[in-house]
Amino acid sequence: MSTNPDRSGPGGDGVPAAGSSVVDIAIGRLRNRIESGEFTPGHRLPPEAVLASELELSRPSLREAVRALAMAGVLDVRRGDGTFVTDLRPDRLLRALGSFLDLAQDTGLNEMLECRKVLEPGATALAATRVDEATLDRLQERIERMRGLRDPEELVHEDIAFHSDIVAASGNRTLASLADSVTQRTARARVWRALVKSDVLSWTHQQHMDIYTALRAHDSLAAFTAASRHVGDVELWVRDRLDAVRDRR
Repeated sequence: MSTNPDRSGPGGDGVPAAGSSVVDIAIGRLRNRIESGEFTPGHRLPPEAVLASELELSRPSLREAVRALAMAGVLDVRRGDGTFVTDLRPDRLLRALGSFLDLAQDTGLNEMLECRKVLEPGATALAATRVDEATLDRLQERIERMRGLRDPEELVHEDIAFHSDIVAASGNRTLASLADSVTQRTARARVWRALVKSDVLSWTHQQHMDIYTALRAHDSLAAFTAASRHVGDVELWVRDRLDAVRDRR
């Protein structure tokens, strides 16, 4: 076994992973502990010095790994109390970690989030002038259905359908096609966010209601404003967490 901190690969088997940064290695070793069941949901991690020694990592590398995993929703750093594995179910916890690491490597995601911020508010404003009663009723039904969902992937699936219905109501097929393309590229980020953001359900419901109310009133300015706030908040939340990790790699 290597005794040189940060030299062995993510699996801790002494074999360096090609192209892995020391932070990637540190994340991999912590992930192994979680996957093995040694660190279970709610488990408090050992003190930094102890854990760094156990994992054969430098303390700065371990600190960056903990920070990244906290951003991914896997760890919960409580000031003055310690660092804990979150209470997400193990399968969802590891799915959140996998999504986060994949997204951190997707350098095109920021552009897709920007595209969504440009396209959806304009499409929503246009839809406010053209939406019919049948579509409004369907949107209301979707909002009520989302209120009862607890599974993050189901919530995002319904959320995507909600926004797709609105863009379709604009009557512009080219715009709908562009928006759909952007949606497919940002779906993983939205699922990851739903997995780790504890108040996402109430937050999403209120912002969807603001959009729906503006559409029901056929108020294009209010619709544009509500949609801008909604997609802008999502973009900011995702970008802040991913950029912080990218800047350290």
